[in-house]
Amino acid sequence: MDKRIRVLIVDDSEAARELLGAALREKEDIEIAGSVENGLEALEALRAGDVDVMLLDMVMPKLDGFGVLSGLRRLEGVRKPRIIAVTALVRDDFIQRAVALGVDYYMLKPFDPENVYAHIQELVRPDDPSACMAVRAPQASSCSMDERIANIFLSMGIPAHIKGYHYLREAIKLVVSDREMINAITKDLYPTVALTFGTTSSKVERAIRHAIDVAWNRGQMENINLLFGTRIYVKHDKPTNGEFIAMIADRLAIEQSA
Repeated sequence: MDKRIRVLIVDDSEAARELLGAALREKEDIEIAGSVENGLEALEALRAGDVDVMLLDMVMPKLDGFGVLSGLRRLEGVRKPRIIAVTALVRDDFIQRAVALGVDYYMLKPFDPENVYAHIQELVRPDDPSACMAVRAPQASSCSMDERIANIFLSMGIPAHIKGYHYLREAIKLVVSDREMINAITKDLYPTVALTFGTTSSKVERAIRHAIDVAWNRGQMENINLLFGTRIYVKHDKPTNGEFIAMIADRLAIEQSA
């Protein structure tokens, strides 16, 4: 078997640390590198030994998750781990800031430990078929629609600060609620999104196109293909706005009904 994945758990909640620790210790390919309750202890643990993945709460005493991310950049001679934020913070600006500071994936509390494990596998062993299957399996979720879409966009590399992010999110939510809207994208969908944001249909269309282009230009093909469970797209094969909206809406609808 390959070298075990060393995981550092950072959370001020003892219950969260125990839940994650107990679940991950059952996995033969996981080694718990440490379990600490604040950001200062996290930086010490990172200095002390190699860590492959850090599960990082963003709200903690002494030094919060953002402080850990900033401090990690200044640590010399420390190999940077892959980072999964596991937190209750859901605001777009928090997600945007976390991604800018190096977070690879953003998960929201309450979480399913098996889902956390699946994303560890996805980050460390993306070419492992068993890891891909774990990520692809639809998971029942207690997260809101906005939270689920935010994580999809994060995995695709769509930044929260661009207008297309918000227009695309609203369009997906509308199509999940009313599947027929995807068949009238220029007549109904764009105008409805435009009305919500006080803009025009043409600006909505262009901004959504830009958001999709950003994802493709960032080379997030593997994450996109893993999300949909098959190799749908390659670098120069971008979907139309309607195709992209429909695929994500379909996935969310399947998750809702699971």
